[in-house]
Amino acid sequence: MEATDIARTVLRKEAAAIAETAVRLTDAFGAVAQLLADHGGMIITCGVGKSSFIARKVAATFTSAGKPSVFLHATEALHGDLGICGPGDPVIFFSRSGSTGELLVLVPILRQLGARLIAIVGNTQSTLATQCDYVLEGFVDEEADPLALLPTTSAITALALGDALASAVVWLTKFRKEDFLRFHPGGQLGRNLLLRVSSVMHPFPRIPHVSPDAPVRTALIAMTENPLGVCCVVAGENRLFGTITDGDIRRLIQKTENLQGIRARDVACVHPRKILPSATLGDAIALMELGPSQVGVLPVVDECDQLLGILRLHDAYGRGPRT
Repeated sequence: MEATDIARTVLRKEAAAIAETAVRLTDAFGAVAQLLADHGGMIITCGVGKSSFIARKVAATFTSAGKPSVFLHATEALHGDLGICGPGDPVIFFSRSGSTGELLVLVPILRQLGARLIAIVGNTQSTLATQCDYVLEGFVDEEADPLALLPTTSAITALALGDALASAVVWLTKFRKEDFLRFHPGGQLGRNLLLRVSSVMHPFPRIPHVSPDAPVRTALIAMTENPLGVCCVVAGENRLFGTITDGDIRRLIQKTENLQGIRARDVACVHPRKILPSATLGDAIALMELGPSQVGVLPVVDECDQLLGILRLHDAYGRGPRT
């Protein structure tokens, strides 16, 4: 057995474990999601060992979704960190066994603070499960690694349940893209939602362009002088006729060495993907990357198909020089 065989086995077992968890969901899930959606204070996640990393990630996901959340370290909680818990704050425990001593010590203390206790646990008959208000089952038959010991299926199942809760809360609270943007103004997520194509595109006429009847050699020279990966073919009133890409030129040269008599219209793609300047960068990236085949450049046009510029994938990701 090779390493890739092990990888496939692990991925299949983890996928199967998540699928089984979806089947076992009960009404308790909806009740927990509603509780979290309605709560106006802090959401607390808590775990020990590898489960602590899952708890940290789930807390971060809730915070991204507009629900303030924080990870509470079970040990540090007993030495002052319980101060982050407000009256009635829900606490989500993550534990495969449900018998983790550090978590069990916290249960009566959190009860005194009025916390609502939720367990995402592998053993629904465990001590932790029986002492919580809500239980979401994260049982797995076995871990996915060759030794059946590493926290693989158990960890990914608990994480998936946390993601499912966050997603349900997003739906219940009617959280919107605009709300998401308020918490993610930087990075690529912020660029995708905030910036418009018009603010990043290379404007016409400072892009390679020729008429439909121009020799293809003229298009090749224009692309060489301004290497943006494309030459736009424009007809009267700068209407987009089509595009010629580097790949189109390479394929043409493979077919013929004599470019004499070949016009731009003979080579151009006359139905290229294109986009309006008012579209977001996220829309543009999706159009370039999620189609039947990826493209690296989009012509930017108005409602009348008049060419306004081009947008490259590199520009959308903020990696390319501007002209």
